[in-house]
Amino acid sequence: MKSNMGFLKDGRDEIDDDEIHVSDDDDGEEVSSEESSDTDSSDADFVENSSDDSEDSPSAILKSKEIQRNHPPTLSIEDTIADICFHPSNDLFATAGLTGDVLIYKYSNEANELVSTLELHEKACRDIEFSEDGTMLYSTGKDKTIMISDVETEKLIHIFDNAHEHPVYCIALVDDNLFATGDDEGTVKLWDRRQKSNTPIFALKEMDDFVSSMVTNDEKKFLVCASGDGTLTTLNIRGKKLHVRTEDYPEEFTCLGLFKHGRKILVGGSKGNLYLYNWGEFGLHSDEIPSLTKKSINCMIPITENIVITGGEDKVLRATSLFPNRQLGIVGQHELSVECLDICNDGTIIASYSYDNCIKFWNVSYFETLNVTKPLKGGKQKQLKHNLPSSKSENASDFFADL
Repeated sequence: MKSNMGFLKDGRDEIDDDEIHVSDDDDGEEVSSEESSDTDSSDADFVENSSDDSEDSPSAILKSKEIQRNHPPTLSIEDTIADICFHPSNDLFATAGLTGDVLIYKYSNEANELVSTLELHEKACRDIEFSEDGTMLYSTGKDKTIMISDVETEKLIHIFDNAHEHPVYCIALVDDNLFATGDDEGTVKLWDRRQKSNTPIFALKEMDDFVSSMVTNDEKKFLVCASGDGTLTTLNIRGKKLHVRTEDYPEEFTCLGLFKHGRKILVGGSKGNLYLYNWGEFGLHSDEIPSLTKKSINCMIPITENIVITGGEDKVLRATSLFPNRQLGIVGQHELSVECLDICNDGTIIASYSYDNCIKFWNVSYFETLNVTKPLKGGKQKQLKHNLPSSKSENASDFFADL
C-alpha cells in the first residue's frame, strides 16, 4: 500500500467526485472563468448606477474590495488537475487535466480568462512545462506520450508515441533542445527534440518506484531525480551515465527545488521532512529540517534564493527559511490537500491547487522585505499557526496589538 505520495500519483489519474467538497473562498472570490466576467460586469454596473456613496454602502464596499485585491480571483474548475505552470514572460498559466486536456488562461487581478483548450492526451496529462522563451509547451502523462505544442498557433510540433513502457509521471527541460522524462516504475529517459524518431538519446532504470521530480542547474551537467522509493538519483547528462544514488530514506521523496543560485538542492518527503544537499555532493544530505506536522509535503516552489513555500496534506502553504533554518509561517490555506504550486514570471504571485478543485492565488511580494532572522516566539504551536500577510486568517496577537 502506497503512502502519501503514492496517493498523489493515483490521484493524478482518477478522483472520486463524491469525495471532493468545494468551499467558498473567505472573500467570496471563488468563481469559474466564465462566471467571473459576468460577476465583474454586474458588479461594475451596480457601482456605476448606485447613488449611495457613503463608506458603508454596497457600492463603496465593492469598490474597496476591487481596489484592495492584489492577486487574481480564485478559479473554480471542473477538471481535476495534476499540474500548474506559469508562462515565463506573459500573464498566462496552463493547467494539466486528468481528462488529458491542457487549458491556458490569461490572468489579472480582475479575472481569469480561458484563452485556449488543447485536447492533447488520451489519458491523464500529468506534467506540463513551458519552454524558456515561452513559445512551446511540453506535456506528458498516463498515455505514455510526450507532446510539444506551439503556444501561439496551438498546433503540435512533435509527438513521441509510446515514449515509455509505463505511464510518464514527470518532465524536466534541460536546455532549448534536451529534456528528460521519468515514469511510474523508475525509468528516466533523455530526449532531443531535434530527432525525428521516438528513440531517446539515453535511458536508465535505477529507481524502484515512480520518478516524482527532476531538476538541473545552469551548468546542465547533472540531472537530479527524486523517487517514491526514498532515494535521490543523479545522472551525468554529458556522460550519459549514472553519477550517484543515495541510500534509501525512510519516506518517499516527492519534490525538488534549487536554491542559492543552484548551489543547494532541497528535497521534500512524504513524512513532511526537508533535506538539503550541496550541489555536486548528492550522496548524503548536509542538513535536515524536521517536519512540523508529520504530513506529506507534495510540492514546493522557491520564492527567493533562501525561502521555499511548500504545500501538502495539512492543507496549507508554509514558508521556510533555509539560512537560517526557520519556519516563517502560513502563506495560504485550502480545504483539502495542496497538490501543486507554481510562481508567475515576475515572482509576485503564486498559484496553488487542491482537490477542492480550486486554484488560489497569493501575492507573495512581501517576502522581498521579510525579516527571516527574527525567530517566532512561542515554540512549535506558534510556528504551526502563525499567519503571514497573504494568509486568509489573522493572528490573534495582531488583534490585541491594535487595542
